[in-house]
Amino acid sequence: MPVIGFLGSESPLSFASRTAAFRRGVAEAGYVEGQNMAIEYRWGEGQYDRLPLLAADLVRRHVAVIAGDTVSALAAKTVTSTIPIVFITSDDPVRLGLVASINRPGGNATGMIVTSMLTAKQFQLLHELIPHTSVIGFLVYAHLPNVEADTRDAQTAAQTLGQKLVVVKARTESDFEPAFTTLLQQRVGALAVSSVALFNTRPEQLVALAARHALPTIWPVREFAAVGGLMSYGASLMDTYRQMGVHVGRVVAGAKPADLPVVQSAKFELVINLKTAKALGITVPLTLQAAADEVLE
Repeated sequence: MPVIGFLGSESPLSFASRTAAFRRGVAEAGYVEGQNMAIEYRWGEGQYDRLPLLAADLVRRHVAVIAGDTVSALAAKTVTSTIPIVFITSDDPVRLGLVASINRPGGNATGMIVTSMLTAKQFQLLHELIPHTSVIGFLVYAHLPNVEADTRDAQTAAQTLGQKLVVVKARTESDFEPAFTTLLQQRVGALAVSSVALFNTRPEQLVALAARHALPTIWPVREFAAVGGLMSYGASLMDTYRQMGVHVGRVVAGAKPADLPVVQSAKFELVINLKTAKALGITVPLTLQAAADEVLE
């Protein structure tokens, strides 16, 4: 019975819906947990420096493949060049060194890209909703290997709209409160948040901070809008983790990561929370409501 290694950077509770979607995808590929395959889970609990040790433990377990997000895949890469790795990342996997190219990965890793040049679109949506904002904030994860490149993309997007950009970085959740304090001190009128596990697994905490400071924010995934965030635009995490499971199933069946192209997320969604907009005193244009995949009232 093949064993799949799932290396999670956060906690099993915060990843519960994603691992469920992942198992659905693996089942679509013909593998059902407990019947013809097993899954070994390892969790970093937000302590990313533990991930290489956890990845090494999966290697010793002789798993058929290791699945994980960006930081998990990078950790796995440091301990094995032979066991297949299937990743989900919001960054450029070539730039990260995970693969040689999108179409022909060339090594032992392949996977999914959950965002592709979405920062400009997110800034544009914020501008459409709040056109008179002259200063926009961008919350990023400080440990992301190519955070500076992401920041340059955001800077270009802000300049295109004639806005000043204020970038704040968070390393752990203890940085969230100081980050919002800095945004207010810099008179930021709206905020965009990058898509990383540290943020995506803590929607309630971040949305509460945005609400407390009355800061209009566009979030990277639907889960934020569902718990009271103003607006979200990005890839569907549930669909992406399902696709990741399908990819893992193909690898277990014998496909080589070197020949399996990295897949772009196929499902993107714009979600608007009208109740939150009203609380912020924002009138959402009918054109923007019509463009939304979901309007929460």
